[in-house]
Amino acid sequence: MKTLITTLNSQYIHSNLAVKYLYSVCAEEMSGIEIREYTINNDEFYVYGEIVKGDYDLVAFSCYIWNVEQTMRLAENLKKAKPGMKILLGGPEVSFDSVAVLMENDFVDYVISGEGEYAFHECMKAFLAAEQNEADLSEVLPTIGSLTYRLNGSIYVNQAAPQLTMDSLPFPYYYIAPDDDKIVYYESSRGCPRRCAYCLSSVDRHVRSLSMDRIKGDLKYFLLKKVPQVKFIDRTFNYDKKRAYEILCFIADNDNGVTNFHFEICADLLDEPLVRLFTGARKGLFQLEIGVQSTNLETLSAVNRATQIREVLVNIHRIAASGNAEVHADIIAGLPFEDYTSFGKTFNNVYRTGPQKLHMGFLKLLKGTPVRRDAEKYGYVYREYAPYEVISNKFISAKELVRLHQIEKMLDLYYNRGGFAHTLGFLSESFEGPFAMYEELADYYYLKGYQHANQSKDNMYRILNGFAAYKARRLPDLERDAFAEKAQELLRRDMNETLNFDAVKKFEKKGWEI
Repeated sequence: MKTLITTLNSQYIHSNLAVKYLYSVCAEEMSGIEIREYTINNDEFYVYGEIVKGDYDLVAFSCYIWNVEQTMRLAENLKKAKPGMKILLGGPEVSFDSVAVLMENDFVDYVISGEGEYAFHECMKAFLAAEQNEADLSEVLPTIGSLTYRLNGSIYVNQAAPQLTMDSLPFPYYYIAPDDDKIVYYESSRGCPRRCAYCLSSVDRHVRSLSMDRIKGDLKYFLLKKVPQVKFIDRTFNYDKKRAYEILCFIADNDNGVTNFHFEICADLLDEPLVRLFTGARKGLFQLEIGVQSTNLETLSAVNRATQIREVLVNIHRIAASGNAEVHADIIAGLPFEDYTSFGKTFNNVYRTGPQKLHMGFLKLLKGTPVRRDAEKYGYVYREYAPYEVISNKFISAKELVRLHQIEKMLDLYYNRGGFAHTLGFLSESFEGPFAMYEELADYYYLKGYQHANQSKDNMYRILNGFAAYKARRLPDLERDAFAEKAQELLRRDMNETLNFDAVKKFEKKGWEI
């Protein structure tokens, strides 16, 4: 039975660990299984054509909020092209309403809900046995846990399969070598002890971990291969401080000078040994993603996120200020009780800790999450299709969220992209706070119409110079010229630290006007 396991990743640099697991659980027992990864940016007909040419009997798709719409269109057309082809779906976007998926999409034959390795392995054994006339599918399919399937015009839902022990999962990179030009995803635990109402991990609070020997063996492989980046997808890597410290010490002790390791951590669970380890590590060895989400205590309580905010902010500042571990801090707009003004305070509180990157997210009411079930309670209006992003709620209007999207663009272009640190620091001192500066910068940027085209790095300096001049014109006469000259001096400093000599000379020759 010729089978394809595939998915549409959000970007080329990303890879999908789930499809690698599915392949690896079957690799030693079965032949005829292939794995391919595409992206949502690939031409749809290209992906369709590649799969049609493969002449597969079964195509299994991994479905997420970023790819489910395209995946459904692709699966429908594949079924039309080859009616005998079986379509199997898995992943969070189909796990919570598997019956509806089959009822509304007659081209889908099977859905695996939740953890998929066991169910997929059993499915493949059943299909192979049926193909060889060794079993009757109608008798075998009801025994496969977590499977929803269509048979003889009816839809059936099986009980959930038992959870796997983590060490029973094969290490997928023994079967599929990691790509040199992509992020390598790795999982040392599943589940999360927290109950954040907007997160799918709140569904499974039971944390399962690989054994320490297994983890160290896996990490040795990455270090030996000198892969550029290993991204742990554990929802809360430091849920167990002792375990986290042992893993991090192992990485530091075996550092190959090349590989970077990314972790999602809770900053309020950091203790002094962990902080010292991050601040004292080789520069670039560790990259930390820290979800602050909000500094509004009422908001945090509403989404079941018990957090010691002061401790979180202090720890972010300590680690980020060391310059050794790169800190990516996350905040979310659209949470309960967080109005526009409150979000501005959250922005300022986190921005001032000095993370290397500050990511503004917008609440997505994901299927299966408590916040989606409570949507009516908080007056949520949200997109009915993936990624289910908030449009408005009782606390913040659609217009205010649009303005926050514009501020997010400025944050990404100037702060997260890098190269403007001295100028941004100077400009922010002339506003009530960083949020107010980005508000006004967004107003200026959109008023001038710069959003209608992609701007080069050169133009970004010119635009910021224009904004500084715009700000200067509203200052008293005695301050105006000094302010504009200081801003341009710092812009030159930023350029000299960011661009090469020839690029700076070319910029100066062309001038400051856009």
